[in-house]
Amino acid sequence: MDATHIHLVITHLPIFGAVLGGLVLAYGLWADSNDTKMAAFGLLIISSVGAGIAYLTGEAAEETVENLPGVFEATIERHEDFALYALVSILILGLTALAGIVLMLKKSPALRTVSYLTLLLAVISFGLVARTGYLGGQIRHSEITQGTSVPMDNPEQDDD
Repeated sequence: MDATHIHLVITHLPIFGAVLGGLVLAYGLWADSNDTKMAAFGLLIISSVGAGIAYLTGEAAEETVENLPGVFEATIERHEDFALYALVSILILGLTALAGIVLMLKKSPALRTVSYLTLLLAVISFGLVARTGYLGGQIRHSEITQGTSVPMDNPEQDDD
């Protein structure tokens, strides 16, 4: 298994982890269950680590596909540029979830506030990583790009 394969497999973890972790955290807040909140924080931290791995393997994935027919540099660049925003967001989410675990272990009254902040960050991060995944899918999945315009750097277009 090479870095490209790892990239393609791991990119789903932050997307599903952020939404699942957010839902578990919302339930934990509603049920006032520290065990459930702890599970949610763990899921969100794992999602954050997955996002880091996806980002670090992205360059190798780019090298693998950039010269394939039908792959356009502009599509790769859109995905790569947006991935940085998603990465920053989900890393902040992971750190906030880690803070939630520490506050829970210390039985801090700030836990409730940090839990709600973490939930908000989970929603934001989910949106950003889902958009990043969508942009990444456009690199090789023509079924999701139908009806969109062809990028400007299309080498198959003739100017005659």
